[in-house]
Amino acid sequence: MLGNKKSTVSVAGKTTLISRDTVVLGDLRFSGTVDVEGLVQGNLIAESGKEALVRVVEKGRVEGEIRCPAVIINGEVEGDVYASRHLELAARARVKGNVFYALMEMAAGSEVNGSMSHLPEQDAAGQASPQAAAAGTADARGRGRQS
Repeated sequence: MLGNKKSTVSVAGKTTLISRDTVVLGDLRFSGTVDVEGLVQGNLIAESGKEALVRVVEKGRVEGEIRCPAVIINGEVEGDVYASRHLELAARARVKGNVFYALMEMAAGSEVNGSMSHLPEQDAAGQASPQAAAAGTADARGRGRQS
C-alpha cells in the first residue's frame, strides 16, 4: 500500500496465506487472494477469467513468475510480473524481472530491475479488446501512429 493510504484493490472470496516461516516449492494456481509472507519457489498463476489478487508483503519473497489481474508488492520478486488489471509497487518492493501492467502505482523507494511494459486494455474476461489489440499490432508494425 502506497504511503499511508489504503489500497483500493480488493477481491471477494477466500484468502490463502503463505506464512512467514513457510516455503512453497512448485507452482500455485488459484483464485481469490494469495498473501505471501514466506517464500514461494515457483509460479503464482491466477485462474483465467476469475478475480484474483497476489500480495507480497515486506518480508515475503517469490522466486518465479506472477500472473494475476491484481498484484501488490512490498517484498521481493525474482521473476516476471504480469498484472492484467492493476499493479501496485509499495516503497519496499524489489522486482528483478520484467513487469507487464495495465494500470500501475509505484511508490518512491520501490525498485524494478527489468523492463516495464504497458498491456492493452482488458475486457471483463481478461482478454485484450479488439480495438486495443488492433492498435497494438498496428503500432508494432510502425503503422497507426500520426506524425
